[in-house]
Amino acid sequence: MAQTVCVLLSRSDRERLEAIVSDRNQPSKYIERVQVVFASADRRPVQRVSTEVDVSRPMVWRWQQRFAEAGPDGLLRDKTRKPGKPPIPAGTVAHVVALTCGEPPPGVTHWTGRAMAKVAGISLRSVQRIWEAHQLQPHRVRRFKRSRDPRFAEKMADVVGLYLDPPAQAVVLSIDEKSQIQALDRT
Repeated sequence: MAQTVCVLLSRSDRERLEAIVSDRNQPSKYIERVQVVFASADRRPVQRVSTEVDVSRPMVWRWQQRFAEAGPDGLLRDKTRKPGKPPIPAGTVAHVVALTCGEPPPGVTHWTGRAMAKVAGISLRSVQRIWEAHQLQPHRVRRFKRSRDPRFAEKMADVVGLYLDPPAQAVVLSIDEKSQIQALDRT
């Protein structure tokens, strides 16, 4: 993009800009913009203006254009931007909270963020924000894991029966095998 704006300062514009620079209460971004306009009014090339003021060339072009369109007052306000995404509706938030507090999907022990996001139709980060706002931590909820063995109840009754009513002269040993833990060999 080449410089197409020629900055011309009238006496009143120059006085107004000098007042802005001399005012110690002005934000530094306004002073920077005025410095761009002053340097541009002296017919300096854009590259030199950007180096002197320590800003990018697109910024020099932007404030030259804004000064040409709106004068000194144009340097003292930022253009408005389109608003971001609207917040998540309260109904969706309530739905996510209700699902989180209820039973997890079949076949899993708890809700994951991705699973919840897929069911609720929102992003993973939105689910995480909702959980954080409501202090929900579904991964920390402990549930009893039921066995899928069809003879589980019968086997459990046999094991519990050994503890409650052991046979005479019998020794009951309980061994808990944990496949994830490796025994340390100490010599």
